[in-house]
Amino acid sequence: MSTPVATPPPPTTTEEPARVQRSLGARILGRPEIGAFAAAVVIFVFFFAIAPPFRTPEALSTILYSASTIGIVALGVALLMIGGEFDLSSGVAVTTSALASAMLSYQLSLNVWVGVIVSLVISLAIGALNGWLLVKTKLPSFLITLSTFFVLQGVNLGVTKLITGTVATTNIDQLDGFDSAKAIFAGDIPLGFMTVKASVVWWLLFVVIASWLLLRTRTGNWIFAVGGNQDSARAVGVPVAKVKIGLFMGVAFMAWFLGQHLLMNFSTVQAGLGVGNELIYIVAAVVGGALLTGGFGSAIGAAIGAFIFGMTTQGIVYAGWDPNWFKAFLGVMLLLAVLVNLYIKNSASKRT
Repeated sequence: MSTPVATPPPPTTTEEPARVQRSLGARILGRPEIGAFAAAVVIFVFFFAIAPPFRTPEALSTILYSASTIGIVALGVALLMIGGEFDLSSGVAVTTSALASAMLSYQLSLNVWVGVIVSLVISLAIGALNGWLLVKTKLPSFLITLSTFFVLQGVNLGVTKLITGTVATTNIDQLDGFDSAKAIFAGDIPLGFMTVKASVVWWLLFVVIASWLLLRTRTGNWIFAVGGNQDSARAVGVPVAKVKIGLFMGVAFMAWFLGQHLLMNFSTVQAGLGVGNELIYIVAAVVGGALLTGGFGSAIGAAIGAFIFGMTTQGIVYAGWDPNWFKAFLGVMLLLAVLVNLYIKNSASKRT
C-alpha cells in the first residue's frame, strides 16, 4: 500500500497595490506651464480682436523677436529657479558680455570672434563665481547676486568711460569677423511669409535642449531634487554643489549669448543697458510656472512666459495705448502667476 504524497501548499503571493492611473485631464492640469498657456491664449485673442496691426505676419515676427530677447535669459533663470536659486545679476551680465566683446575687439584691433570667445570665458567665470560663493558661504543667492549686480553695473560704466571716454562702445561693424558673427547671432532668416531674427531660432533651439535636459536626463532629475530639498538630494548622492554652480553658469551662458546678439545687431552697446531686466526674466519664469520656492517649473513654461511679454509689449503699441501700462501688467501677471502656480502644484500633489 503506497503512502499518499502530501501536496505542498500554494505559494503565497503578496498583492502589490494597484497603481493609480491619472486621467489625461489630470496630467494636463498638472503641467507647470498650463496656466501660462491659458493666459497666452487669452492675451493673443484679446489683442487680435482689438488691434488690427496685431494680425499681420510682420507683427508676429516683431512679437517673436521681442519674446526671444526676454526668453533666452529667462530660460536659464527658470532652470536656476527650479534648482531653488535666484540670479539678480543676469540683466547687467548681458551688458558685461557685450561690452567685453566690443572693447577687446576694437581696442586691441582683434578679430571680432576673439572678443566673442574671450567674453564667453569672462561670462562663464562670473557665473561660476556666483555659484562657488553660494556653495562656500551658504548665503542666500539673493544677496550674492545682488552684490554681483552692483559690481558689474559699476564696472560696466566705469571701465567703458575710462577706455572710450563715453558710456557706449565704438561701432565695430568694420572689424574683421563682424559679418560672420552677425550672421550667427543676429542674422535675418526668411521663412517665406515672414522674416525672423536668428535669435528667435536660437531661442527655440535652447528651449528644446533645456526641455530634454530637464525631462530626459539624470541631470534634470538632480535639478528638480536640489530645488525640492537639497538636504534630501545630497543624502541620496546628488552632487548639489556641482548642480548649483552649473545652473549659475547656464544663466551666464544665456546672458553671454543675448549680449552678443545685441552687440552684433546694433554694432555698439550702451554701458547702462540691462538694468532692471533681471526682474523681467524672473517674472517670465514665474509666469511660465516656476515656483519661487524651487523644485517646480519647465522650460516650455518659461518660453510661454516670454512670449506673453512679447505679445503684451507689442500689443499695447499696436492698440495705441500708453506703453507705461506695461509695468502695471507686469505686476498683475506676477501676482496671478504665483497664485495659479501654487494651485496647480497643490492640485497635482493631491492627484498623485
